[in-house]
Amino acid sequence: MDDQNKNLILATVLSFLVILGWYTLFPPPEPEQAPETAISETAPAGDTAGAPSASADAVAETAAEDAEAAEAPRVAINTPRVTGSISLQGGRIDDLSLKDYRETLDEDSPIVKLLKPVGEAQAYYALYGWAPGSGLGPSDVPGANTLWTAPADAALSEDSPVTLTWDNGKGLTFSRTISVDENYMFSVTQSVANASGGTVSLAPYGTLARHGEPQDLKNFFILHEGLVAMADGELAEIDYDDMADFEPDPRDGSKSEVKQIEANGWTGFTDHYWMSTLVPAPGQSFRSIAKYDERREIYQTDIVLPTVTLADGQSSEVTTELFAGAKEWATIRGYQKDGIQGFLDSIDWGWFFFLTKPMFAVLHWLNVMIGNMGWAIIGLTVLIKILVFPLAYKSYASMAKMKELQPEMEKLKERAGDDRQKMQKEMMELYKKEKVNPAAGCLPILIQIPIFFSLYKVIFVTLELRHAPFFGPFQDLSAPDPTSIMNLFGLLPFAAPAPESILALVFIGILPILLGVSMWLQQKLNPAPTDPTQQMIFAWMPWVFMFMLGGFASGLVVYWIANNTITFTQQYLIMRSHGYTPDVFGNIKSGFKKKPKADS
Repeated sequence: MDDQNKNLILATVLSFLVILGWYTLFPPPEPEQAPETAISETAPAGDTAGAPSASADAVAETAAEDAEAAEAPRVAINTPRVTGSISLQGGRIDDLSLKDYRETLDEDSPIVKLLKPVGEAQAYYALYGWAPGSGLGPSDVPGANTLWTAPADAALSEDSPVTLTWDNGKGLTFSRTISVDENYMFSVTQSVANASGGTVSLAPYGTLARHGEPQDLKNFFILHEGLVAMADGELAEIDYDDMADFEPDPRDGSKSEVKQIEANGWTGFTDHYWMSTLVPAPGQSFRSIAKYDERREIYQTDIVLPTVTLADGQSSEVTTELFAGAKEWATIRGYQKDGIQGFLDSIDWGWFFFLTKPMFAVLHWLNVMIGNMGWAIIGLTVLIKILVFPLAYKSYASMAKMKELQPEMEKLKERAGDDRQKMQKEMMELYKKEKVNPAAGCLPILIQIPIFFSLYKVIFVTLELRHAPFFGPFQDLSAPDPTSIMNLFGLLPFAAPAPESILALVFIGILPILLGVSMWLQQKLNPAPTDPTQQMIFAWMPWVFMFMLGGFASGLVVYWIANNTITFTQQYLIMRSHGYTPDVFGNIKSGFKKKPKADS
C-alpha cells in the first residue's frame, strides 16, 4: 500500500469514526415531562450595607394561589409580532405568544407560546418589584402579590405604552410604565415617589422565573439550553442540571450564585429557538443572581439594581429592558448594535465560533439575496470551495503526480523486495526528486471535518433554518429528509416512517441516496486499489455514510451533496490539467466485474 493511499484511508476513517461516534454516543434523547411544582417566588434583596435587608423574612413573598392569579384582571398585549397579556396580579408579563412562528409546519398548528402564567404547566414569566430597605417592610413595596391598577381601556401595543400604579397607603406611590418595540424588546420603567414624611431606602429588581425544566428540552450536547448571561464581557452558559450545584442560600434554603456586574451585562433563559432576557441599561451596575429552588423546582434569575435612598418629597426612576421572543440573528444583532454588549452571543455558536459566526453571517446574506435557504446553503458551499481552492489544487495536483509515478513506484517495490527500509528510503528520494508531497491528498478531507461540524452547528442551532423550505417535499431544512424509499418517495399511498423511528434510518430518503451516489462517483475518479482490505473500505464507505447521515438535518445533507459534486468537478479538471485523465466509466465498469477465482 503506497503512502498516498495510507494517508487517504487514515484521514477518511478518522472522519468516519468521529462522525459515527458523535451520532451514536450523543443522540438527542426523548424529551421528558417536567413535573408540575408548587409556586413560589422570592424577591431579591438589596446590594450594599445599610441597604435593603438580606433577611428571607424581610423579602420573601409567596405567589398567589392558582385560582386567584387566574382571576386577576389583565391588560392585553398586541403588536404585529406578539400577542398576550399582562396580569395586574404582580404586574407580571406572563402571557406571550409569537405570531410569526408555529409549533409545526401544519397551517393549523398553534403559534409558539413563550411565556405562561401561574396555573398553566411550565409557568414562565417576568416579574418586577422593589426590595425594601430601612424603615420598610415587605408589604410596603410592590412584589409578586401586589394588585396594580391600570386605565380601563389600557392595552399595550407598539405605539401605546401602559402605565400601572400602586399606592402603599403610607406615602409611597409606585408606577410601572411598560412599552414594546416592533420586535421583542419590552421597556419597563419603574418609579417611586416618597411622600411618607421620612427617609426610605429600597432597590428595584427584575426577575425571570420558570417552573420546572422546559417540556421540549433537547438535552443535546451540541446545544445549550438553560441560563445564559453576560457579565462585563464574560459569557456564562449554565445548564439546568448545573444550577442544582450552586451554593445553598442560608436565607431560604435555595441554591444561588451571585455576581456583581460593574457596567454591562444581561441575564436570562435560552431555549433552542426562543429566549427571555433581563437587560439593564448599558453602563448600569447591578447584581446578577441565578437561583434554583429545589423544593419547588423553580429556576430563577434576577437583576438587582443599586439601592436608592429617598428623602420626603423625592422620587426615583429606573428603566430596564426585557427581551422575550425568537432568537433571530438580525434582530439580536440590531439590539447589540444599539448598545447591548455581546447580545449576539446569546445564540450558542460553540467552540468553533470563529467559524460558525462568519459562516452564518454569509449564509444569512445569501438567503436574503436569493430568497431560498436551500440555494443559500449551496451558494455557501461554492464560496467555501473557492476559499480552500488553493489547498485543493495543491492536493489534487499532487494526487495526479502520484498517479504518474505509479510505474516508478512498482519498480521500486520489485527492487526492494522484502526490504521495507530500503523501499521507504528510495520512495522518499523519489518524492523529493519529483517534488511530490504524499500527504497533500489528505488536506481536503482534514479541512472538511471542522467545516462540516461548524455547519452542522449552524444548521442545528440557528432559528433561520427552522421550517426553512427548499423545494417540493423539503419544507424544513433543519429536519431530516421527509421522503422515504418505503413509499417510493410519496408515490405509494401511505406515510413514510416517523423521523425518530428505527425504520427511518433504514428506509432513507432522496437526499441521503444522492449523498451516497455522489461519494461513490467521487471514488471512481481513481481505479480501485489492488489491496482487498482497501477495496472493501472504499466499496462500503459511501453507503455507510449514506445511512449514517440520513437522519441528519436535510440542510446539512444538501451541503454535503453540493460539496461532493464540486469536489468531483474540481478534482477531474485539475487532474486532467496535469496530464492524468481519470477513467470514471472504466473504473465503474471494473468495479462490477467478477473477480477470477483463485486456482485450487
